[in-house]
Amino acid sequence: MNPKVVLAFSGGLDTSFCVKHLTIERGMEVHAAIVNTGGFSAEELEHIGQRAKELGAASFKVLDEVQHYYEQCVKYLIFGNILKNNSYPLSVSAERVFQAVAIANYAVEIGASAIAHGSTGAGNDQVRFDLVFDILAPDTEIITPIRDLQLSREAEIEYLQAQGVEYSWEKAQYSINKGLWGTSVGGKETLNSWDYLPESAYPTQVTKSGSEIVELKFEQGELVGINDQTFESPVQAIQALEELAGPYGVGRDIHVGDTIIGIKGRVGFEAAAPLIIIKAHHLLEKHVLTKWQLYWKEQLANWYGMLLHEGQYLEPVMRDIEGFLGSTQANVTGTVQVQLTPYQFQALGIQSEFDLMSAKFGTYGEMNRAWSGEDVKGFTKILANSSKIFHQVHSEKSEA
Repeated sequence: MNPKVVLAFSGGLDTSFCVKHLTIERGMEVHAAIVNTGGFSAEELEHIGQRAKELGAASFKVLDEVQHYYEQCVKYLIFGNILKNNSYPLSVSAERVFQAVAIANYAVEIGASAIAHGSTGAGNDQVRFDLVFDILAPDTEIITPIRDLQLSREAEIEYLQAQGVEYSWEKAQYSINKGLWGTSVGGKETLNSWDYLPESAYPTQVTKSGSEIVELKFEQGELVGINDQTFESPVQAIQALEELAGPYGVGRDIHVGDTIIGIKGRVGFEAAAPLIIIKAHHLLEKHVLTKWQLYWKEQLANWYGMLLHEGQYLEPVMRDIEGFLGSTQANVTGTVQVQLTPYQFQALGIQSEFDLMSAKFGTYGEMNRAWSGEDVKGFTKILANSSKIFHQVHSEKSEA
């Protein structure tokens, strides 16, 4: 009986090569699986499944992880207002980890002796996949034909053609990866430090003009409504906001950062809903959380984002940070007003029963109602003590 291997299958050139290589060269029974984290339509999934079968896969499985991905990851990216290097909402890095978890669990479920993926040796994904597989399926062999054989795209094409595969393998000008939490865009412009992606590179073109104001309703940190519509789940709200705001061309940028393997990298992205949600959520938090809640959230959220980006989602400290982030959201309930215009958006203001900017305590720069001028004089004098002592001591030493 041929050994079973679960192949993380996307339907592209690399994983198509893997199907043929694993069945012909290694004599394995290939079980192709694709993990949906919000980037595929039903028609696309059906087409990918047909391709897997035509290539010779023994089976094809769609692992639907959209809701689980939101509940176990995206929710905390919102709670933490996490933007890698103050720009990137971890669109691909977050979903790759969850795809790896789903593949590993599926391999264990069907009793596969190996897991394969089509990563090369030049990017982050190889580390994310291998790390998760090694933790969740430690007795399973990890096979990476493209990386191990150091194959060029031309070599892959030649091999497939020799096996009678008649697909057209013309390389697209831009590499697009779409998911619930944003879409990455890679091309020749992102391979250097100077060029910028042209308008035509973005999957969502700008078709809306003028301006539009939308109201985002949050309950305990989660987006539950847009304008007058309430959704059954935050996932639906995210998808609806993306459909509404994407045609304005907002949420576009190029992320520059450090890869897991130690080199700098650039990737373009469009993430209208993630960027709007994070900025709106953060504005609401500024009104309803205390100074120290905001401070420590920012510190821990930065660590959470970095560890997630580097594939360390299964590190136990991540559950600890999630516990903290979740506990801060008890009063993050209210409505945020956001204005959309082509290529930009602005969070205008909030309404919340938990708003700490209450006029009954005072109005900044105008009127104080909970303290007196004498209170402020005494407070300021005590606040100055440590610095006052320092400067007096050092002044005396310099005079001596």
